[in-house]
Amino acid sequence: MTTPLHTAGTPMEMRRGRIYLTGFMGSGKTTIGPILANTIGYDFADVDRAVERAEGKSVNSIFLESGEEYFRSVERTVLAALAVRERMVIALGGGTMMDAENFRLVTGTGIVVYLKSTPEQLFRRVHRRDDRPVLRTQEGERLDDERLQERIQELYRLREPVYAQADVTIVTGERRVGLTVDEIVRRLSRHID
Repeated sequence: MTTPLHTAGTPMEMRRGRIYLTGFMGSGKTTIGPILANTIGYDFADVDRAVERAEGKSVNSIFLESGEEYFRSVERTVLAALAVRERMVIALGGGTMMDAENFRLVTGTGIVVYLKSTPEQLFRRVHRRDDRPVLRTQEGERLDDERLQERIQELYRLREPVYAQADVTIVTGERRVGLTVDEIVRRLSRHID
């Protein structure tokens, strides 16, 4: 489902104070986020880590024990609490913006930066990880490489149209993190307090 861009008529100047990093798992949100926040003097929050703290368990455990619907409800609550804080860089989970309510909140309260990578780059970055539900079967088993590539391609097709509605798209590719942060700062310089 592609959600229409809620902020199409709202200038970025009116959405100052929060920068949301979106993109697929492995795109660099959690790595780039704290460096970007430090560079511009903002605080940093990672929505997935905040959900884990709130629930006292990992995202994987929440998905396995309570299901995705429950996880998304906790995620909405956590995101709503972060969306009222000023001077924040907030790393969203890979599926956060697929929820229409989250999409409206994010696009209505801050500047959205899409960290874009190709499915092939994403596979290389995540194929050894096992800390995300999308890397596993519904029973919690780790996907083999072939099935993981298929899962990434499938999710990429679904999520890319939503991510692409961000205010700014930064192609991360194989570029060093510092250069990516520099580009974000340069592109947002007139919108950062």
